[in-house]
Amino acid sequence: MFISSPKGRAAQSAAHQLAAAVADLATPVQRQVLSEHELAHRWGINHKTLARWRHEGRGPKYLKLSKRVGYPVEAIVEFERAAVYSSTSQRAGQ
Repeated sequence: MFISSPKGRAAQSAAHQLAAAVADLATPVQRQVLSEHELAHRWGINHKTLARWRHEGRGPKYLKLSKRVGYPVEAIVEFERAAVYSSTSQRAGQ
């Protein structure tokens, strides 16, 4: 389609920008935060264990927004890496 008028070109440009924005919304976004239940499922533990760990000051760092608890993926991965041992004789912090 050929549009010769400046208004027509501007409208076409706006339409392309809108189409690009819609395409961006359609692409999957990698989540940056997991819910308490999602993390419990990932690790195969009960969500109440995570609540107890928060109370005890253990476990990965978390966000608390109002009543919602979320775990940043970056903090989860950091916590998982710190829990990797090469033998059963290794102790935490060594």
